[in-house]
Amino acid sequence: MAYTISTMFAIYFVMWWVVLFLTLPFGVRSQHEDGEGAPGTDPGAPVMPRMARKLLWTTIISATLFAAALAAQKAGYLNVDRLTDLMGVPIPSRYN
Repeated sequence: MAYTISTMFAIYFVMWWVVLFLTLPFGVRSQHEDGEGAPGTDPGAPVMPRMARKLLWTTIISATLFAAALAAQKAGYLNVDRLTDLMGVPIPSRYN
């Protein structure tokens, strides 16, 4: 099955957002943990969120995962028939 550019972009986009939400909590110290905070701010607000670093790591991890998934799909490990067999979902054969 050949994917179009827009399909590959949509898959990468969703994967990028999932990985972003996985990387957000790493290395964050709240104002309460750090012991200092500006008056009137939430004590759970991060002191230094380091978003540029997190965005860079998110892009690197997403690109690596996407490349691995694309290579697995090209090699035939990720296809509908194989995945439905792994999940135990019977589907009628369309290719007989």
